[in-house]
Amino acid sequence: MSNLIPAEVLHITETLEKAGFEAYVVGGCMRDMLLGKEPKDWDVTTNATPEQIQELFENTFYTNDFGTVGIVTEDAPASLKVVEVTPYRTEGPYTDARRPESVEWSKDVHEDLKRRDFTINALAYRPKTGESIDDFHGKQDLKDGLIRAVGDPHERFAEDALRILRAIRLHAELSFSIEKGTQEAIQAQAGQLAKISKERIRDEFLRIVQSDRPMEALQLAHQLGVLSFIAPELEAGIGIEQNQAHKYEVFEHNLRALQHAADKNYSTEVRLASLFHDVGKPKSRRFSHEKRDWTFHGHEVIGARMAKKILENLKVPRETAEIVTKLVRWHMFFSDPDKVTLSAVRRIIANVGRENIEPLIDLRICDRIGTGRPKEQPFRLRKYQAMIAQALRDPISVGMLAIDGKRLMEISHENPGPRIGWILHALLEEVLDDPTRNTADHLEKRSLELAQMSDKELQAMGEEGKERKAEEEEASIKEIHKHFHVG
Repeated sequence: MSNLIPAEVLHITETLEKAGFEAYVVGGCMRDMLLGKEPKDWDVTTNATPEQIQELFENTFYTNDFGTVGIVTEDAPASLKVVEVTPYRTEGPYTDARRPESVEWSKDVHEDLKRRDFTINALAYRPKTGESIDDFHGKQDLKDGLIRAVGDPHERFAEDALRILRAIRLHAELSFSIEKGTQEAIQAQAGQLAKISKERIRDEFLRIVQSDRPMEALQLAHQLGVLSFIAPELEAGIGIEQNQAHKYEVFEHNLRALQHAADKNYSTEVRLASLFHDVGKPKSRRFSHEKRDWTFHGHEVIGARMAKKILENLKVPRETAEIVTKLVRWHMFFSDPDKVTLSAVRRIIANVGRENIEPLIDLRICDRIGTGRPKEQPFRLRKYQAMIAQALRDPISVGMLAIDGKRLMEISHENPGPRIGWILHALLEEVLDDPTRNTADHLEKRSLELAQMSDKELQAMGEEGKERKAEEEEASIKEIHKHFHVG
């Protein structure tokens, strides 16, 4: 086993042992090593106190109430930049389902292992002697592919409700089953998640989304009453049948789209957008007697607002939330290359940003697979991608115009203010229609003409442009509905 432990970790355990203390590699890194996986981080437990640990190492930090000392290593891989060393400890009662009222240092490693969450994480190994400790048969559970709580599962989840989400996350990451008694305790204790901070819930949720089996994990989360503490809006899609283009109800469709994103190893943003892309359908569903089918007009607009709110509630980083919101908002882009214009393609690129156009295509692929359709990239979508490649060479934002605000003020003698923005956006409207107009000569001449207009006239041009965009988008959506028989 020692030959699997990095030199940086062995240096820490050896230093502690030479100083007269015990040192065990413990927890998730032990589990991963036994599974043949490379640990994402490393933990050591010892009978030394935090102060004694810090005395032995130069670069450390200690900023928590649980005794964990971070030892910073030099020139190490990311997983070894910080190795956490924690004293053996026993814990007082938990009264808030989050943290113990008190923590006491212990001299007995076996006592320390009793407070661990799952048997597969309650494994310890002492490099100095080669001794392995497996008080709760965690190795057998590893062989059997089982996630089992240490001791009484009701007590473990009552102590720290986040363990509920951790069990589901491990189910997703390891493809392990959750032992029956542990699963029953999760269902009974799920309400305790209301006491857990959104940041902690977010971290586990994102790891589920980033796993290989997010669909199965989120289905289980729903069955056990856990999903309502992550994103209850998703559950509103249960039992919401769709139209003839879809094989699955909204909830399952969203999960299947997410699973395909995981199967393709797409980015976290695409995975989240796949999960939430149709979250607005339950609110937008209407029955069309004309079509004799369900319609979902505007679900992408409603869904974008909902996705933004969900991600903000979960404290997801703003940049990630903004990308996901854009992808959800524009996932219904019109992609029939026989009818769509390059101008419309350029506008889609302008709406989501050049950097997000490929993720948008990835989302469309996941959406398509989630319907139960066999083909990932039909011929028309491939042709549309070719149009995107062509459109990407053309201006799609004010910053790409052959004139900027500074030059505009020089030639028109306009003062800094909103008129400059109105003129630039008016120019962009023309260039989106015809990229050949994006020359300094043409735009300077056109700028002088626009500068002669009153504020009211310039604003009106801006409003006309917005109305025109809205009309084009609405027409595109109608074409999509007609072509794909969707709402």
